Amino acid sequence: MTATGKATQFEYKALYKPNQLIYGLGQTAVITGWTVKQAIAKHLQSEDYAVIGQLYSPTRGINLLIRNLLFNPHVRFLVVLNATREDNNAGAGECLLDFFRNGFEEGVCDTGLRCWVIRSPIPGYIDLEVEASDLEHLRRFVDCKEVKSIVEAVSLVKSYAQLEALSPWGSRLEFAMSLVEPSVLPGPRYGHRIEGKTIAETWVKIIHRIKTTGTIRPTGYDGQWQELIDLMAIITDEPADFYFPEPNYLPIDPPFLEEYTSQILDDAPYREGLKYTYGQRLRSWFKDDQIDQVIKKLIGEIDAASAVMNLWDVKDHEKGGSPCLNHIWLRVVDNELSLTATFRSNDMFAAWPANAMGLRALQQHIRDEIAQRSEYNLKMGPLITISQSAHIYDDTWDNAERLIANQYAAIFNQRSYYDPSGNFLIEVDGKEIFVTHTTPGSGEVIKSYRGKKPLSLLREICATSPAIQPEHTGYLGIELQKASNCIKSGKAYIQDQ
Repeated sequence: MTATGKATQFEYKALYKPNQLIYGLGQTAVITGWTVKQAIAKHLQSEDYAVIGQLYSPTRGINLLIRNLLFNPHVRFLVVLNATREDNNAGAGECLLDFFRNGFEEGVCDTGLRCWVIRSPIPGYIDLEVEASDLEHLRRFVDCKEVKSIVEAVSLVKSYAQLEALSPWGSRLEFAMSLVEPSVLPGPRYGHRIEGKTIAETWVKIIHRIKTTGTIRPTGYDGQWQELIDLMAIITDEPADFYFPEPNYLPIDPPFLEEYTSQILDDAPYREGLKYTYGQRLRSWFKDDQIDQVIKKLIGEIDAASAVMNLWDVKDHEKGGSPCLNHIWLRVVDNELSLTATFRSNDMFAAWPANAMGLRALQQHIRDEIAQRSEYNLKMGPLITISQSAHIYDDTWDNAERLIANQYAAIFNQRSYYDPSGNFLIEVDGKEIFVTHTTPGSGEVIKSYRGKKPLSLLREICATSPAIQPEHTGYLGIELQKASNCIKSGKAYIQDQ
């Protein structure tokens, strides 16, 4: 019985993401978007609602949410909270509302698969295995309303709870779902380095590396992820206005980036139900503006190694909801400003491109402020991210496979043959191979090697210069063997011929 004496007979059962939901005994589902679900639940009794859950992404979340609603036909009311800038930016709540307002049609998703496409300016998809007639029944029998605040959401849920119980609109419905079974090649688990000129290029390389050799393990919530530990990504030449490929295969676009960047650069007041923004952590969380602090630090000591910003609060261990971005370090070397950011946990498919572009905007802001306040006119150096847990979730594995199939080969074929470890000139001197190691660019001689056995020479070169790029190492092995063969056959050796 409820507090008002009304009988309750409903129990919500989730087929998908069951550990990420708060369950009740009523007939109203509450979608909180980016507002933490506990901020709603603490104002309600369990008999007031059927389920409370968050919805971050329209392309990843709505399909599972709809499937769960079809499996729980006793849910007759849906309250969608669109309360934050993050909700507007992500568009998940708006797309869900458009499903109920405008319906859907057959089309293709962003990976090219046939699916139901929600009639909305915000991309949202539902698997084609779900029957159209059942989706129409759901739209007809579930009353969907939008609210703009926690207070409004709680009031509406309580008003629904006062109504007489309605009969379920049908029987539980469950539909088949195709699953991607990844194949994983052997590779190191710890310590990975990926470099690219742009964030877009680097992102494709990251997804390829994780998808190829990442360890598959269960997440802390539901499902699985594929993970590499301690992945360092280096972006060397991102343009000031950011590079978006055409057609755009990134999970973000310029309008999204504009909103997201403000969440890193700008302070934000505390609001109930919101954990934090990165800008809030950097600007006011610790009572000091850390961005302004590092600007002043570098102006006063341009070669300082202590221009550090910290986002981790020791209280995060107790409160939960700790930031994924923990540490930012800036350094000036040879009039070049670099920024290094450390993430304890990083969704590399959906979040990393926005993370990287937001950090690049922060790097540019700091460079510009230093130029305005001092005589230093620094160049933009590389952006480095260190993702301690670099992972992609199982609900994006299919998207990741298609991204790799469509983009990786073209990006790999555009690779640069420049190696910061230098160049190697190979010659034959009598019965021996003679190798000269020179600096990149200026061509100054660093060291020379002499010998008859290609493998021994290659091992000596790699031991002396262990940072040689893998492809360069393979090239050296081929050329050294060719030189050895020319000595044996008496033919003249000319490098690269």
